[in-house]
Amino acid sequence: MVSPVNTGNVESLLSQIRQYQNQAAQGVNLSPSERVDTQPAAGSGFADAVKGALNEVNATQMTAKASRTAYESGQDIPLTDVVMNMQKSSLAFEATLQIRNKVLKAYEDIMNMPV
Repeated sequence: MVSPVNTGNVESLLSQIRQYQNQAAQGVNLSPSERVDTQPAAGSGFADAVKGALNEVNATQMTAKASRTAYESGQDIPLTDVVMNMQKSSLAFEATLQIRNKVLKAYEDIMNMPV
C-alpha cells in the first residue's frame, strides 16, 4: 500500500530545488551543508585540488550510502532525502568520470605531439 504524499515535504523539496536553481544561475556552490573555499590556500597545487575534489565526491557517496542504509533499516528518513542524496552522488561520480576522461585525453594528445 502506498502512503499518501505529504504536501509539506513536496513543497519544501520544490522550494529547495528552486533555491538551488537560483544559486546555480548565480554561480554559487550548490552544497547546502558544506561550503568549500574557492580560493586555493597558499602552497596548494593541482594535486591538492584534485585530492580535495575526490574527497568531496567520496563524502557525497558515503552520505548517500548512509542515508540509503538508514532508510532500508527502517529509520525515520524521508524517501525524498534518500533519492536526492543518491542523485547527488551519481552526478558527482559522473562529473568526476568525465573530468578524468578529459584529462586522460589531454595527456594522450600531449604525449603524441611531435617534438
